[in-house]
Amino acid sequence: MSKKRREIPVFEHPIIETHCHLDYLKDRPLSETLEQTRQVNIEKVITIAVSPGNLAAVRELSQVEPWVFGTQGIHPHEAETYTDAVEEEIRAHASDEKIVAVGEIGLDYFYDNADRDVQREVFRRQLQIASDLDRPVVIHSREADDDTIEILKEFEASLKRRGVIHSFTSGPGLAQYAIAQGWCLGFNGITTFNKAENVRDIVRMTPMEQILLETDSPFLTPVPYRGRENAPFYIPFVAEKIAEVKALPLDQVLETAYRNSLRTFFPVQLPASQPGINDRR
Repeated sequence: MSKKRREIPVFEHPIIETHCHLDYLKDRPLSETLEQTRQVNIEKVITIAVSPGNLAAVRELSQVEPWVFGTQGIHPHEAETYTDAVEEEIRAHASDEKIVAVGEIGLDYFYDNADRDVQREVFRRQLQIASDLDRPVVIHSREADDDTIEILKEFEASLKRRGVIHSFTSGPGLAQYAIAQGWCLGFNGITTFNKAENVRDIVRMTPMEQILLETDSPFLTPVPYRGRENAPFYIPFVAEKIAEVKALPLDQVLETAYRNSLRTFFPVQLPASQPGINDRR
């Protein structure tokens, strides 16, 4: 007899899911996923663009519900597909009402799906878009800590809104740089994996005021649902793990992560009495 998995907890405080890929979810109809997401008190969902082929799809998904939002950007895996026309499309829509950031952009030297010189050029070009349009960014960095730091240093003055280094699995050097510069770090189901003590170490060193919650679904399903397709409604397990690792009350983690998410992506909804840690004006 298979062991019954624990039910998904529902918390009184709402959660903002800051990183998922709704157009990649296959296990159930989108309407069902969104309904179950609301049932566990997820207030907002941000679905992330990664390629020229899904820029429009993300924009369309951001319209399916008032509480679903999107981004516009090209993932480093797709850097060699970046063209002037793609850049024009990102620029044209990065400030749309339901688009909250430029991303997912960055560097990935683990898979090396695109030439590293091209990755760096495309990363810089998209950081420039965010600087020009005063948008936050969603960054992917894997096995590329030094170059990520080097490039972000070039934009320290112009990239006012900062953003998040999502699904953070990098070393303490990049974490320390990002924290000092007012970036948030995004953590997901990896924090629940048995062999991810290195990621939990970064959680411990990151101020709670700079942590965002995410799933990166359909990838990285948290324990106890590993083996199933991930979805936004599993994010409560991430919140619980962050609270456990940081030895903080769960309510404090939920409240602070929620405020961090507003500050990063929805600053007009943040009470005026709470200044932004990553507002570099």
